[in-house]
Amino acid sequence: MTKVTYLDHSGFALTTDDAILVFDYYRDPSHALHKILNANPGKPVTFFASHRHPDHYNPGIFEIAQDHRRTYVLSNDIPAMKIPTRLNVQGMSPGDIIENIPGCQRVKAYGSTDVGLSFFVTLTDGTTVFHAGDLNLWHWKDQYTDRQVLRASQKFDQVLHSIESEVSEIDICMFPVDPRQGTDFAEGAHRFLSAIDVRNFFPMHFWGDYREACDFPVYSASDATHYCCLHTPGQSTEIMLQPAEAHS
Repeated sequence: MTKVTYLDHSGFALTTDDAILVFDYYRDPSHALHKILNANPGKPVTFFASHRHPDHYNPGIFEIAQDHRRTYVLSNDIPAMKIPTRLNVQGMSPGDIIENIPGCQRVKAYGSTDVGLSFFVTLTDGTTVFHAGDLNLWHWKDQYTDRQVLRASQKFDQVLHSIESEVSEIDICMFPVDPRQGTDFAEGAHRFLSAIDVRNFFPMHFWGDYREACDFPVYSASDATHYCCLHTPGQSTEIMLQPAEAHS
């Protein structure tokens, strides 16, 4: 079982049997992570940061969970001079692989359509997790020229192809659905869901405008996907996978 807790914006905490994984911690207004840590004394914590943008990376993560064993997996675009050397920190660039860190069999970094990277993580029980970071089809169709829209589309499809050539299915996927983009704001999510079988999909990066982000029929690609609308900081849900679904 994996418990998924929404922290805020693109931040999530995943609680598994053997670790706590924290993705793109930005802020935690409900103190949900603090509560998770208190409820799981001694459980190791692995922090992931997909890139340096302040709505995805908060250097305050280095001061959290000091009474837990901590590991940090950071995109290499995050300035090294601001990272404490006393901590277990591993940097990644697209294409890099890290194995056997707390809670994870394997972590592979894929590209982004912004700075940094996206994470594909295989948990110790075989559950697969994808956190997109700022990977999205970042077109602003109502403002862009046709040529700009085409370039954004090509850039996204290039990264998506690199992922789908190696990944056929994902158990837990966190992906931007940003209504600020206007027309076709969810096209990136739709293309991603059309290319890869996703069992549980969590929208993120919606800047509080969850009603459109959670209007799943607008961009859903498969009835087999469970669409999860965690939109209030501190909300959580439990993901139960049948043994036959676990990936070896």
